[in-house]
Amino acid sequence: MNLFTEIRNLVTAELGAMTEAGDLPAGLDFAAVAVEPPRDPAHGDMATNAAMVLAKPAGKPPRTIAETLAARLAADPRIAMAEVAGPGFLNLRLKPGVWQGLVASVLGQGADYGRSSIGAGQRVNVEFVSANPTGPMHVGHVRGAVVGDALARLLAFAGWDVTREYYINDGGAQVDVLARSAFERYREANGLEPEIREGLYPGDYLIPVGEALKAKYGTSLLDQPESVWLADVRDFATGMMMQMIREDLAALGVQMDVYSSEKALYGTGKIEAALARLEGMGLIYEGVLEPPKGKLPEDWEPREQTLFRSTAHGDDVDRPVKKSDGSWTYFAPDIAYHYDKVSRGFDQLIDIFGADHGGYVKRMKAAVAALSEGRVPLDIKLIQLVKLWKNGEPFKMSKRAGTYVTLRDVVEQVGADVTRFVMLTRKNDAALDFDFDKVLEQSKENPVFYVQYANARINSVLRKAREAGIDVADASLAAADLGRLDHPAELALIAKIAEWPRLVEIAARTNEPHRVAFYLHELASDLHGLWNRGNDEPGLRFLQDDPAVSQAKIALARAVGVVICAGLSILGVTPVEEMR
Repeated sequence: MNLFTEIRNLVTAELGAMTEAGDLPAGLDFAAVAVEPPRDPAHGDMATNAAMVLAKPAGKPPRTIAETLAARLAADPRIAMAEVAGPGFLNLRLKPGVWQGLVASVLGQGADYGRSSIGAGQRVNVEFVSANPTGPMHVGHVRGAVVGDALARLLAFAGWDVTREYYINDGGAQVDVLARSAFERYREANGLEPEIREGLYPGDYLIPVGEALKAKYGTSLLDQPESVWLADVRDFATGMMMQMIREDLAALGVQMDVYSSEKALYGTGKIEAALARLEGMGLIYEGVLEPPKGKLPEDWEPREQTLFRSTAHGDDVDRPVKKSDGSWTYFAPDIAYHYDKVSRGFDQLIDIFGADHGGYVKRMKAAVAALSEGRVPLDIKLIQLVKLWKNGEPFKMSKRAGTYVTLRDVVEQVGADVTRFVMLTRKNDAALDFDFDKVLEQSKENPVFYVQYANARINSVLRKAREAGIDVADASLAAADLGRLDHPAELALIAKIAEWPRLVEIAARTNEPHRVAFYLHELASDLHGLWNRGNDEPGLRFLQDDPAVSQAKIALARAVGVVICAGLSILGVTPVEEMR
């Protein structure tokens, strides 16, 4: 039940009736008509822009349209007040029975309250993390993993058919560096001194890889030239790194549906096929790029390359796909990979990239637009950096990783649930400070604690009610006399619950799961506010002397709990029933 959609349907129905009555001209498009919460709650429960957006195409003053529409809406049994404001805004106030009925509806739907069908079963591919398989995941990957997984959960809740995908970057020079680093640990496992020279990966995480290589090969590789062992050691080490990454993701509560390999694109004709498709569209040519703007690098020289005409699809400059020496650029296999995703029949693609991939956005969107002939939209979300703090100082690197703080470091310090929630307390393109001390403190300033505490308070009410012999089954609460929920503070809390389905749809359409975390904090704040008012106004307490009154008030608390649990599930966070 989306109350905002319900009232919008009422508004558009009345606009249609106005058209039939001659108050509006025929053929008006009502698509831009919206019903949403007013900026100032004092103005009403909902507001519509109908008169403002229809005035120009209707050739009528907005206030004239608004006054006629207000009179019609006021006749509906759900509307307590329809008031024109300013040049033609229309504020609505709903009757208490509408809000009280919503509580019963929430309890009836349970965890499905707010679930939407706007995705209409469309297939969406969410690619996220995609870390190089050269070591354990670091804290930057944590944020991308959480945002990607929460977005996938959100889209599924809103009706999309979601595939979570990890693109293994195992085709570049970095996996050769991994192989050489692992070989040194293999030498170490055989009693030799490892030579961890500059440019190799120094982390202790490669020690088990060296030992596993020894178990497989014994000493047979020690005296062999690199040309003999490089490929085998690379595949072996990459496999162990991917197993580590899968375990890291599992520790965070993330499971992928598909793992795709960059290496699998080479030598299979897939890169050539993707570029041939672009060439068939006249988008591949031989040319020389303009020199970079600003001061020229000393080694820059004009040279002919194979270029993708990405400017034909919104990019700033055309992009090379093959170097002058005939080798592929990094962009070429990425084009092929996205062509593969398009070919698999996805209706929408979403990539979660690190902030350092900002320069990749336009070229990748151009490639997908060309390859899908504009059919498949690509949304790219850039994840900004996470700064770690502990005891008022920057958190130091992990010896195990060698150069950075790992995902396991973070999860072991604070747990997966706290980690996930905190990573969503800022929009993805805003930097985030992660203070190990603050995210564990039990205070209003800690959003994780604040939301979990609200759920724990609700559960404490349910436990005490059961001890008092009050039936708190959802069906019984939904059948209670909810007309007793008539205090403005109670109705305001119900109004906040009513925003949940609308919030889900907005967050899903914009691919912004952080909106869920923000909303949960606001809902928790309203619940805590009502709870605290009960300290001074006994009539607002959830447990009353009259069991019937208690049931009505507990129904409201339970409805809040239903929404909190649904929201936390989207974030991948387990609700806490009791604070310890």
